[in-house]
Amino acid sequence: MLTLSLLLADEQRYAPRRGLMVILSSPSGAGKSSTARRILAADSRIVSSVSATTRPMRPGEVEGRDYYFTERADFEQRIQDRAFLEHAEVFGNLYGTPKAPVMEALSQGKDVIFDVDWQGAEQLRAAAQDDVVSIFLLPPSIDDLRVRLRARNQDNAQTVQKRMQGAHGEISHWEDYEYVLINRDLDETVSAVQAIITAERLKRRRQPGLQPFASELLAEPLG
Repeated sequence: MLTLSLLLADEQRYAPRRGLMVILSSPSGAGKSSTARRILAADSRIVSSVSATTRPMRPGEVEGRDYYFTERADFEQRIQDRAFLEHAEVFGNLYGTPKAPVMEALSQGKDVIFDVDWQGAEQLRAAAQDDVVSIFLLPPSIDDLRVRLRARNQDNAQTVQKRMQGAHGEISHWEDYEYVLINRDLDETVSAVQAIITAERLKRRRQPGLQPFASELLAEPLG
């Protein structure tokens, strides 16, 4: 990580890097939220996109940290005002990504991680294109997915069944993503996502400081 830190320091010396939009998608229960939390805790250069939603707040959730909880009428008005980068209805609730804070973070060179479904990912790719890196997490098996959903104790049996019914539809879009990981082990999945982010940061087109740095090298005498 020292080498990466030095490269990023050189980049900031010459020209600021625009941030990445890192999309994490998976069927419910396959690990995208757990992976996102681990990534955020390990890297201060990544911030979370906080979505707005019309669903009720769950125990332990905090307004503005987990979601912006809003009434449906207010949410629909914000859709009309084009205030979202993406929005979708999932299991009867509306979800959307507020545009302004994401654009501000990207302009400051911060990477923004998104925990969204395939519909949200599709809209984000259309809106941002070169800023987007998309990653899809597959469960090891459908049985494993069912066990995870039941074990987290966030939903009643009816909602768990709805999420299971939606899993095939979500998984069917795996080929739309640049990177696809099978989440057999959370530690390994987190490490893989970190490696993807590092590689994407170091792509030539995302290092605007390379051009002036290379020009300085070429201007130095050789002998």
